[in-house]
Amino acid sequence: MKKLIIVLAAAVGISLAASAQEIKYKDARELPLYGKAVEETSARYTRFPASYQQESRKALWDLSLNSAGLYIRFRSDAPEIHAKWVNRNYQMPHMTDVGIGGLDLYTLTKDGWRFVGAGFNWTKGTHHERKIVSHMKPQMREYMLYLPLYDGIDSLYVGAPEGSVIEAPAVAKPAYDRPVVMYGTSILQGGCASRPGMAHTSIISRKLDREVINLGFSGNAHLDPEVARLMAAVKNPACFVLDFVPNCKAERINEKGEAFFRILRDAHPDVPIVFVENPFFPHAIVDEETRSNIKENNGALKNLYLKMKKEGQKKLYYITNDGMTGDDGESFVDGVHLTDLGMLRYAEHVLPTIKKAIR
Repeated sequence: MKKLIIVLAAAVGISLAASAQEIKYKDARELPLYGKAVEETSARYTRFPASYQQESRKALWDLSLNSAGLYIRFRSDAPEIHAKWVNRNYQMPHMTDVGIGGLDLYTLTKDGWRFVGAGFNWTKGTHHERKIVSHMKPQMREYMLYLPLYDGIDSLYVGAPEGSVIEAPAVAKPAYDRPVVMYGTSILQGGCASRPGMAHTSIISRKLDREVINLGFSGNAHLDPEVARLMAAVKNPACFVLDFVPNCKAERINEKGEAFFRILRDAHPDVPIVFVENPFFPHAIVDEETRSNIKENNGALKNLYLKMKKEGQKKLYYITNDGMTGDDGESFVDGVHLTDLGMLRYAEHVLPTIKKAIR
């Protein structure tokens, strides 16, 4: 009986010790961050240089503070991964809290990057702490941690049990020497993926095994010239993808499209440029005004593309909306923004052209 009590006491002691094992956190500022057009931005987890605050429209500047497309890379031998982060508690009725303000963790396997857990905003407010994945065999693994698509991040810490290692990655995956730079609307920013890794820019990055820079600005892809200058400032881009039509009437495309294009082309004469049409929104089968607007706006984009081709511009590519999101209407949350299904369909639609361009 005494032996049994001793054994049980020892087991309880071990269990309590394991559960009370201290989590040590590393400031993510000590780990490499990817997905930014330029290194010097207004803050660590934002997308515009500080100087843009004076020249950009307020709505555009505010969206630049969102961390869409940014991700941390690290490796660890820990049996579990934790995170603490401070965001701004932004919310929308048609998108999950995880996609808006949560974290998304992937690990590298022999079959590529695989999702292993997400950091949720369990409580209202700005300060969050979450165990993202646990019960792993302690061995060194490569990780990619996506930041929120819409909310801003003020601070981020990655944690593991005491004695575990959290350090810089050992492999350059996704490759970051020739990034794909994508410009667009709320759809490109990530609306309305269920979690950050399901934004189509993130899917494209994993499938290409290449860094993709997300310059999506919800409702504000208005062909602002400073955005073109930011894209032009990217070092050694593989290609530019222009997907602004859902925010641009034909008049704006006719007025500003060529000037935006020329900023990119003058800075990078040999870098491919891909034009992407507005998706066919499902309600357009009955909404005649929407159907007419999509046709007119896509027509303006096609005219810009053809004008540049006729002028002798090389390495131009054009992606139509035919089959972009399927033909069943099931790719949308609200008739405009994409579900995860829509994000995947979109990525698979544009990938062949992007692959052809960067070859």
